[in-house]
Amino acid sequence: MSWGIELWDQFDNLEKHTQWGIDILEKYIKFVKERTEIELSYAKQLRNLAKKYQPKKNSKEEEEYRYTACKAFLATLNEMNDYAGQHEVISENMTSHITVELARYVQELKQERKSYFHDGRKAQQHIEICWKQLESSKRRFERDCKEADRAQQYFEKMDADINVTKADVEKARQQAQVRHQMAEDSRADYSSILQKFNHEQHEYYHTHIPNIFQKIQEMEERRILRIGESMKTYAEVDRQVIPIIGKCLDEIVKAAESIDQKNDSQLVIEAYKSGFEPPGDIEFEDYTQPMKRTVSDNSLSNSRGEGKPELKFGGKSKGKLWPFIKKNKLSLKLGAAPEDFSNLPPEQRRKKLQQKVDELNKEIQKEMDQRDAITKMKDVYLKNPQMGDPASLDHKLTEVSQNIEKLRLEAQKFEAWLAEVEGRLPARSDQARRQSGMYEAQNPTTVNNCAQDRESPDGSYTEEQSQESEVKVLATDFDDEFDDEEPLPAIGTCKALYTFEGQNEGTISVAEGETLYVIEEDKGDGWTRIRRNEEEGYVPTSYVEVYLDKNAKGAKTYI
Repeated sequence: MSWGIELWDQFDNLEKHTQWGIDILEKYIKFVKERTEIELSYAKQLRNLAKKYQPKKNSKEEEEYRYTACKAFLATLNEMNDYAGQHEVISENMTSHITVELARYVQELKQERKSYFHDGRKAQQHIEICWKQLESSKRRFERDCKEADRAQQYFEKMDADINVTKADVEKARQQAQVRHQMAEDSRADYSSILQKFNHEQHEYYHTHIPNIFQKIQEMEERRILRIGESMKTYAEVDRQVIPIIGKCLDEIVKAAESIDQKNDSQLVIEAYKSGFEPPGDIEFEDYTQPMKRTVSDNSLSNSRGEGKPELKFGGKSKGKLWPFIKKNKLSLKLGAAPEDFSNLPPEQRRKKLQQKVDELNKEIQKEMDQRDAITKMKDVYLKNPQMGDPASLDHKLTEVSQNIEKLRLEAQKFEAWLAEVEGRLPARSDQARRQSGMYEAQNPTTVNNCAQDRESPDGSYTEEQSQESEVKVLATDFDDEFDDEEPLPAIGTCKALYTFEGQNEGTISVAEGETLYVIEEDKGDGWTRIRRNEEEGYVPTSYVEVYLDKNAKGAKTYI
């Protein structure tokens, strides 16, 4: 099967076919190029997607990634980055191994094709010239033969005419001989050119054209083979990244399998556990007998009749409920939390203090490492004075030592607060007290109490301190309305189960075991209003045990 033999007369069609082959190759190059652009775009979109859902640094989202489900999601995001990277690898490999290589090959192919068809056209032109020469010699031979025949006829005519002179007859005979000689010469020339043309034509159709067409056939077959190899490379580039993509997917599955719902539940306990004990059973109270009061009726009547309480609230009475609620909403929005975190429930406070102690210890260790490094450098300077002045490090060494001392004092302060808090919490082992990881499980009621204790009397909760400017603005709106308000009557008594430091506006401090009057029940916001002599304020309901007087106005009846 040879184009030179089978397609010897299809020069133009072969030229069109080879051009079509180059067009197909360029079309495939364009296809691969667009595929690489799609891969890059897809990788970019995957990276942007993973970045979009990454937790922001120093934000609440970052704290949420303590949970195993969130950690698994973060691992998925990281694996998606690697997954996107493999699509970038696909794009790079296809560009370098297919697009670039084929583009270079197409240029070489065009040059080679141009060279072959140039040789073919040159051979065509040569055979056409030979054909024209043959035609020219043939026409000349034909013309000379006709001229020789006419000269011969003229000579014979003159020779037969008796009226023509002998000289004219001789002249006609010589002319006929000349014409015959010219015809013979033309015949010889035509024969020679014909032989030459036949030789050239044989060479053209059996040697030159077959060789050229054979080269064109080989070129076309190489093109077909090359595009087939490129298609294999196209598949191999994808196949090479499949193991890595598989690993990414395996890591995502592994992350999903690492999710521990029990551990996440424990983390919820650690995050919101208040440290309070659940309230005990309520004792039965016999209301058929008069309620024993801790103070005399006279003292109660005196406290009720002495007029307004002496508590100050923005310059006026603290015993007014409405101004307290309004002020608490805004005043707690401003100000900083206490340094000892005393505004938090015991367990949360212990965790914050433990965290602060750990941070200070890390800073102390860092400063100590720096001091050791400076000390070693000073020793080197002492042994080798040419390397530096040892005295130049004294100031830095003193500064680091002072920092260490400050940090140690700070750590001791927080450790003292931590010891105080741990002393108030239920008995725990020393190891459990210092652990920041796992704590014993609590009844769901504890979580409810924690959430309840974190609320302020108006239903909100925040750790911030009140601001005098906010309090004064709101106080003026309501003071006139409540200036003449009588003190609320006691509706029962309560006993403090824990010590409570009332540092926010409207709250009152109580000591553990102290007995006080209840003047307003918990309205569902987690706070109870109490009175000590003439001082009134709110305490967390979970901090006190309440005994209501059924005969008191506004008291609930318990069956």
